[in-house]
Amino acid sequence: MIFALAGNQNCGKTTLFNQLTGSNQHVGNFPGVTVERKDGIIRGHKDATVVDLPGIYSLSPYTSEEIVTRDFILKNRPDGILDIVDATNIERNLYLTMQLIELNLPIVVCLNMMDEVRNNGGTIHIDALSKELGVPVVPISASKDEGIDELIDVLMETAEKKRRPQRKDFCSGPVHRCIHAVAHLIEDHAQRLRVPAYFAATTLVEGDKPMQDALKLNENEIEMLGHSVKEMEHDMNTDREAAIVDMRYSFIEALCKNAVVKPKESLEHRRSVRIDAVLTNKYAAIPIFLGIMFLIFWLTFSVIGAALSDLLTIGINFVTNAAAAGLQAYGINPVVKSLIINGIFSGVGSVL
Repeated sequence: MIFALAGNQNCGKTTLFNQLTGSNQHVGNFPGVTVERKDGIIRGHKDATVVDLPGIYSLSPYTSEEIVTRDFILKNRPDGILDIVDATNIERNLYLTMQLIELNLPIVVCLNMMDEVRNNGGTIHIDALSKELGVPVVPISASKDEGIDELIDVLMETAEKKRRPQRKDFCSGPVHRCIHAVAHLIEDHAQRLRVPAYFAATTLVEGDKPMQDALKLNENEIEMLGHSVKEMEHDMNTDREAAIVDMRYSFIEALCKNAVVKPKESLEHRRSVRIDAVLTNKYAAIPIFLGIMFLIFWLTFSVIGAALSDLLTIGINFVTNAAAAGLQAYGINPVVKSLIINGIFSGVGSVL
């Protein structure tokens, strides 16, 4: 069996990969690109290979990493996907999770860094999260090797029983109608390409040209696609890509409101947020900056500048006289003494 390990950058994916495979790893490159590929045998399962895909934030084909990840999953159709999510930054990470679920492959979501969530006073209701996403969710801490055995068991069971996501439609209203209309339109093309129709339809609605080229739509189908998209944009009063993004983040926001309990903010943090809101305000920031700079200039050259300058002069004179007396006492050559006193001390003093 082959599993794809996917997740955002800096979510602990490499640490989890090492925990899953130990020393049974092979490092190479994906075909045709310089993006690194790592394969490994899952510990305790010699017939199970996990492929560590590049860290990405979405399946949109804008970067080489995103293209490699999407192509690998769509062309190889792995037996399962292991989606690692940074539990301390769950809202941002779940965007990729939703796209992976739309691929309609067996998938397990693992919440990494759950120890940090607990230590910060937060809580994530695993059962509620799993129910809303329609896929198994396993809490882990990859850096501490916590929950890894349970994760492997759930991953293997999900793949062996071919348990696909119970939910892959996260949109509603005009976006929902548009995606389903397009999915019906391209169903035969998607089946020929061995791509989930719903996923392909969603990418087409977003404006994914590579997917459109791969599906080989005829002129009539392209025209019908454009009509459906324009109708959705009119109803949503926004462009096609923003409509999908807004719908996904609306779902994520509602999901986290029910399943995630964030730690209470401290008084210091709330005070810091209020100060930042004032100092970074687009209207107040520049006047405040200019006021601070004027205050520094005024203090430097009027109130405390002269006093500090006099104090510094006294200090330098004291050190210079002490050094001259010490050099005189040790009988240092007058030329060397002059170099040190008049060259180094006087020169540094003038600069200061």
